[in-house]
Amino acid sequence: MDPFSHILLAYLFGFGVFGAQGLQYVVAAAFAGALPDADVVFYPLSTRFPLLRHRGISHSIVGVTVIAIVGTFVVPPALASAFGASFGTGSFVYFFVALEIGGLSHVLLDAMDHWSVPIFAPMSKEEYHFDADRIMNFGAMAFTVLAYGIMIYERGRVAIWIWESTTYLLLFATLLYFVVRLVARWRAGVARKRLGFDHVIPQSNPLVFVFHGRSESQGELRLSFAKYHLRRGRQTDGGSLVVPLTLASSIQVPTPLDALARSYQPALGASWILGETHHFGEARITAEGFEVFWYSLEMTSFGRAAGVLARVDRETGAVTTRTAWRNPLHPWARDGKSSV
Repeated sequence: MDPFSHILLAYLFGFGVFGAQGLQYVVAAAFAGALPDADVVFYPLSTRFPLLRHRGISHSIVGVTVIAIVGTFVVPPALASAFGASFGTGSFVYFFVALEIGGLSHVLLDAMDHWSVPIFAPMSKEEYHFDADRIMNFGAMAFTVLAYGIMIYERGRVAIWIWESTTYLLLFATLLYFVVRLVARWRAGVARKRLGFDHVIPQSNPLVFVFHGRSESQGELRLSFAKYHLRRGRQTDGGSLVVPLTLASSIQVPTPLDALARSYQPALGASWILGETHHFGEARITAEGFEVFWYSLEMTSFGRAAGVLARVDRETGAVTTRTAWRNPLHPWARDGKSSV
């Protein structure tokens, strides 16, 4: 997630614990909400010590606690220097708790999407994620912008009780969002097993998910996906695909399925997004051969998706690729050209 969302969540959680009377602790929690991402300063040392990588030890309970212990002695003087002496006074125990809350809120928010965090490192290398949200969620980002706008507008303009009520309302909305996302993800997981898919991919709408299946056997790659709405059930749009992993000895590419097979590895090499996310492919016939669009089912918004557009020559089998951001659901419904 972006640093502004991390700071906002830590601020709201800190306010929920300490209230308006402990504003110095609330600010400390907000500051700690961004600290785990400071692990980027360890590059290139992190290439040698994997625990120091981004979303490594700093995104664990141990890492957050170490940051909170150090911050207990560093943050109060820094806050006093920046905001006034009153922000540097208070209980060291409360400052520690505030920093711990801020750091753990960061870990929680990062674990909401599919990018894993090693919560129990260094004792355990296992990484955890809820797959309940998207790392790029425009709805959540809009809420962050709205929340900042409200708080900035209210500063010095409204009574304290109004500011407190607004902050508690924002905290309630945030907690409700988390509950809806996690419960919806749990129910979607139950439906995924019933329908026989392998993975659940959350969408911007917390009630909508994409189910994805992937398997390899007998030299073939099998991909499938379907849209799922928690209230309406499985939707009609989706697809399945079987792609040979062993290319034919012939140079010519006679069918769209052959074009998909010929373009798959070049597409993966052209975009790290395809290799890091669940994906699917579609092909259409052109005058020279085929156009193939391999696209991510996770990096999507407004009906479009991040992917790779590949052109495959029918006679020579030559493949050219470029990254693209196209509509994956209706990319070929033009000019009466066929697709697979």
